[in-house]
Amino acid sequence: MAQALGRTPGSVAMKLNNLTSLDPEELARGVKGLPGASRLDRQIWQEFHQDWQRLAIESEALRESIWPVQTSQPIDVAPAAEIQTEIERTVKVRLAQSFFRRVVLSAYQAKCCVTGNPIAELLVASHILPWARHPQQRVNPRNGLCLSRLHDGAFDQGLIAFDDDYRMILSKCLKDHFTNQNIRDNFAGYEGKPLKMPERFYPDKTFLAGHRESLFQGS
Repeated sequence: MAQALGRTPGSVAMKLNNLTSLDPEELARGVKGLPGASRLDRQIWQEFHQDWQRLAIESEALRESIWPVQTSQPIDVAPAAEIQTEIERTVKVRLAQSFFRRVVLSAYQAKCCVTGNPIAELLVASHILPWARHPQQRVNPRNGLCLSRLHDGAFDQGLIAFDDDYRMILSKCLKDHFTNQNIRDNFAGYEGKPLKMPERFYPDKTFLAGHRESLFQGS
């Protein structure tokens, strides 16, 4: 990061520690950061947290301008203006999704919060409140859980949920399949156990409640 910004590692570390002093989650953990946060630091902090989606897309675009990501080119099947609009929309969605995945997996140290699975290719940055229904929370890291692909599928379909103490709840539909050893092995042992909490961006309890109310199939 220091090299990309044209700064020294020490100056970057100092800036990050200045920002840490503005983070209520870190303060609650007793991490105070450095006392030198400037007025501009505070403005940037507030701007980012008031508009996650816009700033997530901008920051991800800046990151990719330094470390380009290869993407496939769209097929020219529509008028130029329409193609350009669709390209811009697609790029914004990809940037937002990329940002969300990186932040959520980083917060959970790239391990499934249920099983501890550490294989990145098998992990999903799962939305608690669905992407399509809650656009204002699409890139909010507190709307994310790091789950294995199996448990992400179960969570997305309302077969599992988490209570206000972050403990896993299993639906009756899932329990009805406990005659299958594979289902028992992957779910029964985790029922009632709390998820492994992230280093930061704890999942929002109101989001978990919303998932239980709108998606969970019942215990």
